[in-house]
Amino acid sequence: MHQLRKEGLVIGRYRVRRLMRLAGIVARKRRRYKTTTNSKHRYTVCPNLIAGCFQTSEPNLVWVSDITYIKTMEGWLYLAVVMDLFSRKIVGWSLARNMAVEMVKAALLMAIGRRKPAPGLIHHSDRGSQYACSEYRGLLAANGMISSMSRSGHCLDNAVAERFFRTLKNECLVNWQELPAESVRQDIVEYIEMFYNSQRLHSYNGYCSPNDYEKRALTLV
Repeated sequence: MHQLRKEGLVIGRYRVRRLMRLAGIVARKRRRYKTTTNSKHRYTVCPNLIAGCFQTSEPNLVWVSDITYIKTMEGWLYLAVVMDLFSRKIVGWSLARNMAVEMVKAALLMAIGRRKPAPGLIHHSDRGSQYACSEYRGLLAANGMISSMSRSGHCLDNAVAERFFRTLKNECLVNWQELPAESVRQDIVEYIEMFYNSQRLHSYNGYCSPNDYEKRALTLV
């Protein structure tokens, strides 16, 4: 409705519901949560430094990272993302056919290359082996980042990343189980870069897209 109002169309939710019913359109149900975290490993885990505070005063202070699974007609795809808490923008992402550490490293390297954050940035994730292993922790340290991790069994400690994945699967991948992996990959990339970051209105941002929210914040500095 906020997008319609932005385009000059005033309409209420009950009218939308009636028009959907007349057109035979139904809302998609949320899928059941499925964990992708393997926290049973030998690596050292870090304390939760953000403690459920998902707000920052400027970009590149706190990034959150997570992994989700996507089933295609050719098997599973895994998506790793890095989100800036300031605007909820996806600043880095990577897709792979397995959940190896190379996937999460690729997402982080994309974010670093795009944003070039100053030392001291907090990187928050779950305590999965991909994020806790020495290879990934070394990459964080080499770029002056401080590692923060969710508590074991508390998925809400990384709720903003989980919410993005839920939005992606509800809005983008309508028939993902019936599509080849490359088609799903293209859809995801287009959704992130061309829609979510650039156009999708986000309630946290006062119904601005992440890109517009950051541009507005920069003009106020």
